[in-house]
Amino acid sequence: MLIVHVFVHVKPDCVEAFKAASLENARHSVQEPGIARFDVIQQVDDPTRFVLVEIYHTAAAPVQHKETAHYAAWRDTVADLMAEPRSSVKYVNLFPNDASWHNPAALDD
Repeated sequence: MLIVHVFVHVKPDCVEAFKAASLENARHSVQEPGIARFDVIQQVDDPTRFVLVEIYHTAAAPVQHKETAHYAAWRDTVADLMAEPRSSVKYVNLFPNDASWHNPAALDD
Protein backbone atom coordinates (compact mmCIF):
# COMPACT_ATOMS: atom_id res chain seq x y z
CA MET A 1 0.00 0.00 0.00
CA LEU A 2 1.06 3.56 -0.65
CA ILE A 3 -0.18 6.43 1.49
CA VAL A 4 0.11 9.98 0.20
CA HIS A 5 -0.60 13.10 2.26
CA VAL A 6 -1.20 16.11 0.04
CA PHE A 7 -0.87 19.45 1.84
CA VAL A 8 -2.89 22.32 0.42
CA HIS A 9 -3.02 25.97 1.48
CA VAL A 10 -6.04 27.72 -0.02
CA LYS A 11 -6.69 31.44 -0.45
CA PRO A 12 -9.07 32.62 2.32
CA ASP A 13 -11.81 33.62 -0.11
CA CYS A 14 -11.58 30.28 -1.93
CA VAL A 15 -12.13 27.84 0.95
CA GLU A 16 -15.72 26.91 0.08
CA ALA A 17 -14.94 26.45 -3.63
CA PHE A 18 -11.95 24.27 -2.76
CA LYS A 19 -14.01 22.16 -0.39
CA ALA A 20 -16.74 21.63 -2.99
CA ALA A 21 -14.28 20.63 -5.73
CA SER A 22 -12.29 18.37 -3.40
CA LEU A 23 -15.33 16.58 -2.03
CA GLU A 24 -16.58 15.94 -5.56
CA ASN A 25 -13.18 14.53 -6.52
CA ALA A 26 -13.07 12.38 -3.37
CA ARG A 27 -16.55 10.92 -4.02
CA HIS A 28 -15.36 9.70 -7.43
CA SER A 29 -11.90 8.69 -6.25
CA VAL A 30 -13.15 6.22 -3.61
CA GLN A 31 -14.91 4.35 -6.42
CA GLU A 32 -11.61 3.62 -8.18
CA PRO A 33 -10.45 0.01 -7.66
CA GLY A 34 -6.91 1.13 -6.80
CA ILE A 35 -7.96 3.42 -3.94
CA ALA A 36 -8.56 2.11 -0.42
CA ARG A 37 -9.34 5.54 1.12
CA PHE A 38 -9.46 9.13 0.00
CA ASP A 39 -9.97 11.55 2.90
CA VAL A 40 -10.31 15.31 2.72
CA ILE A 41 -9.52 16.95 6.06
CA GLN A 42 -9.46 20.61 7.08
CA GLN A 43 -7.23 22.12 9.75
CA VAL A 44 -9.16 23.36 12.80
CA ASP A 45 -7.04 26.38 13.73
CA ASP A 46 -6.44 27.48 10.13
CA PRO A 47 -9.38 26.59 7.86
CA THR A 48 -7.38 27.57 4.77
CA ARG A 49 -5.21 24.47 5.21
CA PHE A 50 -6.22 21.00 4.07
CA VAL A 51 -4.70 17.54 3.87
CA LEU A 52 -5.81 14.96 1.34
CA VAL A 53 -5.06 11.49 2.70
CA GLU A 54 -4.88 9.16 -0.29
CA ILE A 55 -4.39 5.45 0.35
CA TYR A 56 -3.62 3.33 -2.69
CA HIS A 57 -3.53 -0.45 -3.00
CA THR A 58 -0.51 -0.36 -5.34
CA ALA A 59 2.24 2.00 -6.43
CA ALA A 60 0.62 2.13 -9.90
CA ALA A 61 -2.75 3.31 -8.58
CA PRO A 62 -1.79 7.02 -8.21
CA VAL A 63 -0.81 7.11 -11.88
CA GLN A 64 -4.17 5.60 -12.82
CA HIS A 65 -5.94 8.08 -10.54
CA LYS A 66 -4.26 11.02 -12.25
CA GLU A 67 -5.56 9.76 -15.62
CA THR A 68 -9.23 10.07 -14.57
CA ALA A 69 -11.56 12.83 -15.71
CA HIS A 70 -12.53 13.70 -12.12
CA TYR A 71 -8.89 14.23 -11.12
CA ALA A 72 -8.29 16.46 -14.16
CA ALA A 73 -11.41 18.48 -13.34
CA TRP A 74 -10.28 18.87 -9.71
CA ARG A 75 -6.72 19.82 -10.68
CA ASP A 76 -7.90 22.46 -13.12
CA THR A 77 -10.57 23.82 -10.78
CA VAL A 78 -8.34 24.23 -7.72
CA ALA A 79 -5.23 25.54 -9.48
CA ASP A 80 -6.19 29.19 -8.97
CA LEU A 81 -7.71 28.60 -5.52
CA MET A 82 -4.41 27.72 -3.83
CA ALA A 83 -2.32 30.28 -1.94
CA GLU A 84 0.83 28.30 -2.79
CA PRO A 85 1.65 25.12 -4.72
CA ARG A 86 0.48 21.94 -3.01
CA SER A 87 3.05 19.51 -1.68
CA SER A 88 2.94 15.83 -0.82
CA VAL A 89 4.70 13.22 1.28
CA LYS A 90 4.59 9.49 0.54
CA TYR A 91 4.40 6.83 3.25
CA VAL A 92 4.31 3.04 3.51
CA ASN A 93 1.77 1.22 5.62
CA LEU A 94 2.81 -0.37 8.93
CA PHE A 95 -0.46 -0.87 10.84
CA PRO A 96 -3.05 -2.05 10.26
CA ASN A 97 -1.55 -4.58 7.86
CA ASP A 98 -2.51 -4.34 4.19
CA ALA A 99 -4.82 -7.37 4.34
CA SER A 100 -6.97 -5.76 7.05
CA TRP A 101 -8.01 -3.00 4.65
CA HIS A 102 -10.18 -5.66 2.99
CA ASN A 103 -10.77 -7.90 6.01
CA PRO A 104 -11.00 -6.31 9.50
CA ALA A 105 -10.50 -9.76 11.08
CA ALA A 106 -6.91 -9.65 9.76
CA LEU A 107 -6.02 -6.93 12.29
CA ASP A 108 -4.75 -9.66 14.61
CA ASP A 109 -2.25 -10.96 12.03
